Amino acid sequence: MEVGEVIYTLLEVLIAVGCCLGNVLVILALWTSRSIQQPTFCLIVCLAVADFMVGCVAIPMAVLVDGRVETSFHGCVFISCVVILLTLVSVLSLAAIAVDRYLRVVIPLRYKMTVQQRHSWLAVAACWLVAAPLSFAPMLGWNNHDPLSNSTIVCRFITVIPLSYLVYLLFFICNLIPLLVMTVLYGYIFFTIRANLRKKPGSTFQSQSQSYLRKEKELAASLSLVLALFALSWLPLHIMNCIAYFGGPNDVPVAAFYVGILLSHANSAVNPVVYAFKIPKIGKAYVKMQRWFITCRKEQEALQLSQTTDNNISDIKTVAKQ
Repeated sequence: MEVGEVIYTLLEVLIAVGCCLGNVLVILALWTSRSIQQPTFCLIVCLAVADFMVGCVAIPMAVLVDGRVETSFHGCVFISCVVILLTLVSVLSLAAIAVDRYLRVVIPLRYKMTVQQRHSWLAVAACWLVAAPLSFAPMLGWNNHDPLSNSTIVCRFITVIPLSYLVYLLFFICNLIPLLVMTVLYGYIFFTIRANLRKKPGSTFQSQSQSYLRKEKELAASLSLVLALFALSWLPLHIMNCIAYFGGPNDVPVAAFYVGILLSHANSAVNPVVYAFKIPKIGKAYVKMQRWFITCRKEQEALQLSQTTDNNISDIKTVAKQ
């Protein structure tokens, strides 16, 4: 194994650990604080689950499909499709969050009256159900299968997944269009909130409304930052795929592709940090969990100390009797 491969593998391991630990904290924080009952935070949990699976499933598989294992052709395609699936779920979760924020700002009263937790779970299910057939399109024939090739191959992502699929379906349709739509939605959200905040409150209701809009603006800003980081993390890899497809595979250095892959995977490890510092409710849940762990640890240490003391007293009594 070359030095470059060792460094790449070690970085992938570090990113995978960060993905798993950070997103488990997000899921536990929202679950224990019961924030998951709110539609937006339910969708954030869906995104955190996808990011967690990137760390424990997608990254190990991505390392395997870098020519490290021998599999059947369709086995290699299946592994590659699972990696793609988690990416699409992340995009669709971000889109669902953007739509939720849009409805909450544009029609706040109707939103509170009609949107319930079951609608959030339906949206989560829709994200996975829509992502599945799109990500597994290579299993249905859109792949680089050579009928004359051997049944067992050295599994490499780029040899089984065609660039045409990565560019036209995965990038243009499943990533670029949703990113543009989400950008428009967040732009409209900020424009609407800013216009309403400029109005001078003339009653108690209007003052409460402006307080509500300020909170919505803060949360929308935090979630738009998550969207921006997603775009910055994934666009370089997609742009390199476009250059390789429309120009030639030799137009992009191999090292650049590896950097793009690491950057895209690192996005799943960065999100929990953004949640902690930018979304107060999640930050407070982190602090609450930390205090709970500290309290449990102190109680456990006190119990162990008490047991040790009791054992010592018992030993002294035994010696005294003898």
